[in-house]
Amino acid sequence: MKIININNQSAQPKYKQIVMSVEIAIAEKRIKRDEKLPSVNKVSLEFSISRDTVLLAYDELKKRGIIYAVLGKGYYVKSVEFSFEQRFFLLFDELNIFKEDIYNSFLKAVDNNVQVDIFFHHFNIDMFRKLINESNGNYSKYIIMPTNLIGAASVIKTLPKNDVYILDQTNNELTEYPSVHQNFVKDMYEALLKGKDRISKYNKLILIFPGFKEPLGMVEGFQKFCKTILFPNEIIANFDKRQIQKGEVYIIPNDRDLVSVIEQSKAQDFKIVEDFGIISYNDTPLKKVVENGITTISTDFSKMGTLLANMILENRKEQIENESCLIFRNSL
Repeated sequence: MKIININNQSAQPKYKQIVMSVEIAIAEKRIKRDEKLPSVNKVSLEFSISRDTVLLAYDELKKRGIIYAVLGKGYYVKSVEFSFEQRFFLLFDELNIFKEDIYNSFLKAVDNNVQVDIFFHHFNIDMFRKLINESNGNYSKYIIMPTNLIGAASVIKTLPKNDVYILDQTNNELTEYPSVHQNFVKDMYEALLKGKDRISKYNKLILIFPGFKEPLGMVEGFQKFCKTILFPNEIIANFDKRQIQKGEVYIIPNDRDLVSVIEQSKAQDFKIVEDFGIISYNDTPLKKVVENGITTISTDFSKMGTLLANMILENRKEQIENESCLIFRNSL
């Protein structure tokens, strides 16, 4: 099992990367007390670095009481009880109430046993690449929210494979990585099936899908449902003060569009449920009370953060679909 990893693209000095690699290997129980470390010559040849660089790293570990040297034989693990502070790199797409729930539940689950640094790429692939390149080699774990960024997978693959976890959205290019994610195709389809009886009382189902931030699986699940029950449907990029027609049901992933639809309904003197319906995406406390309650399709974001933290702390490599459901309220 590989003990030492060095990333030539990282700004972190190579000797520090060696020190961190050994610390992580011990913390994850991949190497135990009195087990031998790779020789100085082996590390030097494998990574094309000087023997002095390797010796500097091993001397640092010796000074901290983590390893010891046996003359003529090499270096061995001395202590597995040391104050190693793991550092986690969290790369989120943006800060909103849902991401706060993930972050807070994640912090609670790791229980202050690690240092967690959070960054945001704001759906910008250049920022995504910059943040990952600058952080590569500086952290023990990398938790990435790739959203639907084109080119994200190739950037992620520059990171140490065993230290990467995918959050919220995954895709076919990232199946080699453990993840806690939503299955947007299945979630949309099964939620609409659950609401079929109420939806069938209307004339048309409309998905407002700008397509910039929103997961593409939503569209596939929406289309699959409409095809299954042969229901009239439409996908629009934005609401933009569209006139609401009686008998329409709007599925609204973006809360700004939710506000626009409600405002337009008031301008037309339309009543929610009686004249048209609303299904919002991602539940919040406010949606329980707005307009006497907005029906939502939502995953449990707090659970997502907890599941991910436990997976990392237990050194498990799984791909977990976080559960989603349709929450009935008075807008449908």
